Amino acid sequence: QVQLQESGGGSVQAGGSLKLSCVASGYTYSTISMGWFRQPPGKEREEVAAIYSGDATTCYADSVKGRFTISQDNAKNTLYLQMDSLVPDDTAMYYCALAPYGSSWLTWNWRSASLWSYWGQGTQVTVSS
Repeated sequence: QVQLQESGGGSVQAGGSLKLSCVASGYTYSTISMGWFRQPPGKEREEVAAIYSGDATTCYADSVKGRFTISQDNAKNTLYLQMDSLVPDDTAMYYCALAPYGSSWLTWNWRSASLWSYWGQGTQVTVSS
């Protein structure tokens, strides 16, 4: 049974930083992509960033490019999201996701939440002005 557990959320002032982590367990796929999504209050879930570590393919939403960095430690089965220069619009529940596909799938499909196979429970990020 695949499990994803996020951590690292919290409250921070605008301009601050947070680093989210997501530990993945229970999967046997040899090829996986992982991603971060977020759901602001009263809004739909939206893509943030994704990665296929096999060839270092990364994808970012325009709203976070240059501020957020996605990375992965395969030895620890852990996905990270370094978030810098946070703004109030970054306030949301952040979710980790996993899909058993590689970079080609990622490039074309990463923005579609419905196409990801597994999800974590989320971690709350609140940015105050």
